[in-house]
Amino acid sequence: MVNGHRALGVPVTDYTFEDCQLALAEGQLRLPSDTCLLEFAKLVRSLGLKPETLEDDLDKYAASAMKMKKEKVDLKEFSAYLEFPVSHTLESMFALFDENEDGIIDIREFVIALSVVCKPSKTLETIQLAFQLYQSENGTITEEDLAHILKTAMGVSQIDVTHLFRAVDEEEEGEITYDDFYRFAELHPYFAEDYLYADQMGDENGLETSSLSAPNGICTDFSPENPEVKNKHLQKKLN
Repeated sequence: MVNGHRALGVPVTDYTFEDCQLALAEGQLRLPSDTCLLEFAKLVRSLGLKPETLEDDLDKYAASAMKMKKEKVDLKEFSAYLEFPVSHTLESMFALFDENEDGIIDIREFVIALSVVCKPSKTLETIQLAFQLYQSENGTITEEDLAHILKTAMGVSQIDVTHLFRAVDEEEEGEITYDDFYRFAELHPYFAEDYLYADQMGDENGLETSSLSAPNGICTDFSPENPEVKNKHLQKKLN
């Protein structure tokens, strides 16, 4: 994962029932087929973070991230933040968030990804937490912030949020609050399909992006007759 894409054939034992719950969750941001959040979830388990305590862990890590604000951290600082020693698993997790391969990451992105893994069907709770991590003193975020939030929450490297942001920002103020977003989501419960995936359909590579609006394909058939599950290349980066 760190040094390149995974093979197309993924052994069925690589993914658990919990992964399937993550892939097929009916939240308002259904994960696209090329998400790397399944890889992240596997690393979370390998690291020793237990499903039964993940929500408590999330609260702890989120509170710590809010104190750190926008501060970037290196691998050693990430280790101290998580209270786990540096290991191959920790390095692999760090690499998922090391967008520019410059040895530093934004802790806020780790918290957002962990929230999706903790609450895969509670999309708006993750987005509310993300707003708290990114918002200014006025409680607002910019279009760039929203792009970071949604790329991380969906586990993809690129996404165009302009259409969505402008729809939420009715007053054209260039910034939105979580209350603005929540009201919009209440009126448009399928906002991802209508405002995010629809934009992707205009891409030149329409056949490839058509999978964006479908549930993640990793867990489509978990029967013994299908020992390998075909998966699109997992992306190296969350951003």
